[in-house]
Amino acid sequence: MPLTPELIPDRRRRSASGRLSDEAIRRGGAFEIEERTVPAPAGAPAITLLICRPASATGPVPVIYHTHGGGMVAGSHRSTELVGELDRAQDLGAAVVSVEYRLAPEHPDPAPVEDCYAGLCWLAEHAEGLGLDPERIFLSGNSAGGALAAGLALLARDRSGPRPVGQVLQFPMLDDRCDTFSAGQMARVGLWDGESNRAGWTALLGERRGTPDVSCYAAPGRAEDLSGLPPAFIEVGSVEALRDEGIAYASRIWQTGGSAELHVWSGAFHSFDEWVPDAVVSRAAHRARVAWMRRVLAG
Repeated sequence: MPLTPELIPDRRRRSASGRLSDEAIRRGGAFEIEERTVPAPAGAPAITLLICRPASATGPVPVIYHTHGGGMVAGSHRSTELVGELDRAQDLGAAVVSVEYRLAPEHPDPAPVEDCYAGLCWLAEHAEGLGLDPERIFLSGNSAGGALAAGLALLARDRSGPRPVGQVLQFPMLDDRCDTFSAGQMARVGLWDGESNRAGWTALLGERRGTPDVSCYAAPGRAEDLSGLPPAFIEVGSVEALRDEGIAYASRIWQTGGSAELHVWSGAFHSFDEWVPDAVVSRAAHRARVAWMRRVLAG
């Protein structure tokens, strides 16, 4: 059913029940893992980063900086979508660093994106000491995590911060106005429908949702300038509420002369590969992400 404020505790319980254990993340010794507590934005609690390094690595490796989904109101740095990031990391010989950010509505914008940015800055500064390559950091997130990954790319550009090598935006929440054709077409259809999307944005932004008083770092679809961003991989399902805003974001990057690869998976719903990982379309999506990331790393 669509997300409502009353259902947020239930969504959090469901997410917590699927948290990955250390054993599941290590994958039989494929990864070495540790959690680090790192400085947060001024006045905020410290941030937890889950660092997953390939056990066989002999030199600095690329990094997937993972911002989890959950509609801005649920999820964690150990949520089940981390499985997909680890799959890609194994194919690429990369590490995964997953950030635990504060959740709305208790912690509204800009808390989530600022937490993620603080974690990214710490990662870039300390990467070499961890056996990671600060010049090859991908921003990657699903749904709300996609919004945060896109917001981080904009923040890093505008603050002259770390320079990610690419951004992987999977079914991203990009626009709090929720006024596209697909948002209405799928208002009550799918796992994350138009009504759920509005509820998630309202939890993050409160009464500011849909007004001019919303930052592009919270809702990247509002950015007036999409130039100077790292290459983007953007994907949506053809039958999901977020379809049209993802297509529009890719088109606007192209209009600035930027690099974006867009996939619209026919017949697919929001975050389909997390729910049906063995489906033909899910395997195709995994291969497409990995192939794009390989090309980016190859320069």
